[in-house]
Amino acid sequence: MAKPPISRLGRGLGALITSSAAAPKSAIPAPAAPAPVQTDGLPGYRELSVALIEPNPYQPRKEFADEALADLVESIRAEGLLQPIVVRPVGDRFQLIAGERRWRAFQKLSIKTIPARVMTSSDASSASLALIENLQRADLNPIEEAHGYASLIRDFDLTQDAASQRVGKGRATVANSLRLLALEAELQAYVGKGMLSVGHAKVLLGVEHSPERLVLARRTLEQGLSVRALEELLRHKSAGGTGRKRRMPGNTALALTDIEKKLTSHLGARSTLKHSPKRGRIVIEYAGNDDLQRVLGKMGLTL
Repeated sequence: MAKPPISRLGRGLGALITSSAAAPKSAIPAPAAPAPVQTDGLPGYRELSVALIEPNPYQPRKEFADEALADLVESIRAEGLLQPIVVRPVGDRFQLIAGERRWRAFQKLSIKTIPARVMTSSDASSASLALIENLQRADLNPIEEAHGYASLIRDFDLTQDAASQRVGKGRATVANSLRLLALEAELQAYVGKGMLSVGHAKVLLGVEHSPERLVLARRTLEQGLSVRALEELLRHKSAGGTGRKRRMPGNTALALTDIEKKLTSHLGARSTLKHSPKRGRIVIEYAGNDDLQRVLGKMGLTL
């Protein structure tokens, strides 16, 4: 059966909305030529002019890979649009909540109108929905995700707890994500591009001095160090600097490492023991006032 021309993309919207975007391409039959559906008659759904739609200023996703966008263009050209975009009215125009890649693909195809779900949403709700949509699709890299949480907290005066509730994530997840923004711009770029993992980043956040972090990050990339190898490197550097762990009996050093791991796991915050036979201290790291309150709560303390 011949595939319909692009001009028919807006037809059959009611059926397309319930289609599964996750279905393999081979399982999706080429669209037939059904009778036109008047999208204005569907509650909340309309056929909008592409030119009247603008990006969401709170869109957490900052990079749109050309190759992935080109694949989407070809998919829409062949199969039609499987899922409408989501927008909200802003003045006499519409602002995207979800579907910026689909909107960009329609622009590249020079299609004048696009099926859209129109909904009323505040700035905060629009930002939350945009972040949730990207998180569910796993479209964000770790740094974009962290900036998305930071935007919710900064722009709408939310606490970490309120932001985590809005996006359906645990408070510790949001707090740990925000810690990535304490990294230098160079290291954030490495994590954003997948050159360093979040595990690497968490280890590097335990290094106090910025120049040392940068040197270790570059060494990790040059030598292809795993997270565990980087941890061992730092442990040896620490032992070499003080001489204390080097002189410790093997079972004592292992016991201290085990305690550090258990504390870190229990508190959800990196914990370090500075130990000697006569005295010592425990260092617990946290990210801001909200994270401090969370850590104190884990310890049974309240402010």
